[in-house]
Amino acid sequence: MDIIEIFWAMLCEMAPYLLLGFGIAGVMHAFVPASLYRTHLAPNTFGSVVKAALFGIPLPLCSCGVVPTAMGLQREGASRGATVSFLIATPQTGVDSIAATYSMMGLPFALLRPVAALVTAVGGGALANRFARRNGAATAVQEPEGNPDTRPAGFAARVRAAAVYGFGRMMEDIGRWLLIGLVLAALITAFVPADFLASLSDYPMLSMLLVLALSVPMYVCATGSIPIAVALMLKGLSPGAALVLLMAGPATNAASLMVVHKALGRGVQLFYVGAIVVGAMLFGLLADYFMPASWFELPMAETLSCPHHSGAGTGMHNSWVQLASGIVLSILLLRAIAVRTGLIRKHSGDACHCCKDTEHKDINAMKEYKIEGMMCNHCRANVEKTIAALPGVEKVTVDLAAGRAQVEGNAAPEAVIAAVAAAGYDCSEA
Repeated sequence: MDIIEIFWAMLCEMAPYLLLGFGIAGVMHAFVPASLYRTHLAPNTFGSVVKAALFGIPLPLCSCGVVPTAMGLQREGASRGATVSFLIATPQTGVDSIAATYSMMGLPFALLRPVAALVTAVGGGALANRFARRNGAATAVQEPEGNPDTRPAGFAARVRAAAVYGFGRMMEDIGRWLLIGLVLAALITAFVPADFLASLSDYPMLSMLLVLALSVPMYVCATGSIPIAVALMLKGLSPGAALVLLMAGPATNAASLMVVHKALGRGVQLFYVGAIVVGAMLFGLLADYFMPASWFELPMAETLSCPHHSGAGTGMHNSWVQLASGIVLSILLLRAIAVRTGLIRKHSGDACHCCKDTEHKDINAMKEYKIEGMMCNHCRANVEKTIAALPGVEKVTVDLAAGRAQVEGNAAPEAVIAAVAAAGYDCSEA
């Protein structure tokens, strides 16, 4: 099979499950109130750490998108341990990536990923809580009245909001990383020799350490890591090392590590990274040494390894459901990439409009800022809410693709820059 055939086969194999996952994610966003999370994550207890992990596992947030979400939870009163637990569990999995893992890697991998995320998140969060108590750190609880329920009223409006979020904003956030993952997987499958990594099969620990060294600093989302792991396993990578990639790759990247350090401190950052690294290694060793190898046979192995595979009915991706889903997913991906690159301009639905009457606004009241470090729509929304909360701000709109913020009102530029910096982003006057 050539690169295009491999790419299309992988995309069609994942497409129905991804579309289902995006739909479920949209429903969760539109129908589950944010206050539910705040209510259960405030106590500085082991129970809040477990709840934070359970809340985070199904949420389809990437390792950069989860940071502003977690910081928002902390500002609303979530304990430090619950915040760390949420930070660790959320990017490792999501309803979309669990469904896609099942389609491409089988049921054992699909079950092992959320279990590993739960264990590592609870461990890291519990250590962070203990560290906070030992050092006398207290959580600054704020009243939730400053962040009212912004979900639209009415069932039909929420269904529309679910579709916009799941198939719009989420696609914009992870679309390019999913595309990069599929392209890399196709290149690995097509050009890397079949036994390239077979020599490492006798040294599982070494292969895991190598994968870990590559995974921790790089950015890859939970869904985009799946085709890469599949391609590497086809070239001889052990299931345990592939699991390390699936855990550590989505959970960390250089940018999120810096934000965690800045927002929560070096001690919490060490627990955050340590829990992910130790957990990934332990579960990788568990998969390689204590679980049957037959559990980790890839459903797509025969499809991708057969150079003449093209007959209808011989692979699931040839079914009309797979084909139709692949076409729909491709259209959504192309639109998402066009939006993120600025080829398509869209209205910022989350912009804060604190004053509707703009007829007599002084043009000098409009200031523009350059913001670096925003990776997804959650980052954009976090910046908008941060600026909108400042005294004197009448309206703020953030353009994610351009990395710019337009602010109307008499708020001091120094205050805007300081607030955005405190949220974890670099800001300067444009």
